[in-house]
Amino acid sequence: MTKVCWPYFDPEYENFSNRINPPRVSVDNDSCHDCTLIKFDSINKPGILLEVVQILTDLDFIITKAYISSDGGWFMDVFHVTDQQGKKITDSKTIDFIEKTLGPKGQSTEGVKSWKGKRVGVHSIGDHTVIELIGRDRPGLLSEISAVLASLQFNVIAAEVWTHNRRIACVLYVNDATNQAMDDSKRLSIIEEQLNHILRGCEDDEKVARTSFSMGITHMDRRLHQMLFADRDYESAGVTTTDVDCPPCFRPNIRIERIVEKGYSVVSVKCKDRAKLMFDIVCTLTDMEYVVFHATISSEGQYASQEYFIRHMDGCTLDTEGEKERAIKCIEAAIQRRVSEPSTCIVANGTADK
Repeated sequence: MTKVCWPYFDPEYENFSNRINPPRVSVDNDSCHDCTLIKFDSINKPGILLEVVQILTDLDFIITKAYISSDGGWFMDVFHVTDQQGKKITDSKTIDFIEKTLGPKGQSTEGVKSWKGKRVGVHSIGDHTVIELIGRDRPGLLSEISAVLASLQFNVIAAEVWTHNRRIACVLYVNDATNQAMDDSKRLSIIEEQLNHILRGCEDDEKVARTSFSMGITHMDRRLHQMLFADRDYESAGVTTTDVDCPPCFRPNIRIERIVEKGYSVVSVKCKDRAKLMFDIVCTLTDMEYVVFHATISSEGQYASQEYFIRHMDGCTLDTEGEKERAIKCIEAAIQRRVSEPSTCIVANGTADK
């Protein structure tokens, strides 16, 4: 692997720099006739690109184009966005929320940012326990999970389920009959045993399925990507729904090349365009510990083209065929997870939307 020297930034210096040069965000509705430009500049820090893209995605904005540059100590990007109807973002309250969330106050505030019923950033819904499930998908599995939770008198406040390559990942927010988070270790042990029994079926291998709990806050989509990536769903055999239903021209075309003189690996992705595509790809690059230094994003009609100039966190590029093949598989899995099979969203009244 080609080794590139990685600059060291003292954490205290970074905090000082943020105070001297706070993040700047502007919302421009004059430069383009068909979209809103959101311009964001800040001190560069690990994960900043994902943080910004996550917020824009949570607001249900459609990113039609983007230009990213974060070489050195400064992060600069421009997003061309519209609402779900393809119109500019003109509501003054929405613009004010964007500026506050991405600006200095938003950067310094940890936790939940609420906007018109949306969960922006990390998610928390009252007093709850988070249950994370990963296992092999099969017909009727979700009904069996719901039956176990009901029998133990757990209320499902919200949940989301993704299935990909015959694997299932699920994040549930639950509380007990008193509408409080469950911290009784005995009850948690019982529910863990019963859910693992359902997830594993006839198999005894602990690696087949896992149940875990937390009391913290999370971002559902972000966490589902992390769970399936850790489960190595990108290595699973089998034909996905995407392979069967999508015409060849819509299947992801992913290439990785190396620019020797600049010390970057360039990831080029061309595929059918859809909402949250950039978020899904940036999530996986982050999980693989790659840093995006530059990127260009564009969409035209039904197609999207995205190009990322990356290095590993240790400054190395992707040089071997094995590294490139793994990265391509992971990015393809990230694109397909959300669309390979219908995901399920369970809301507070206990109903499920498929």
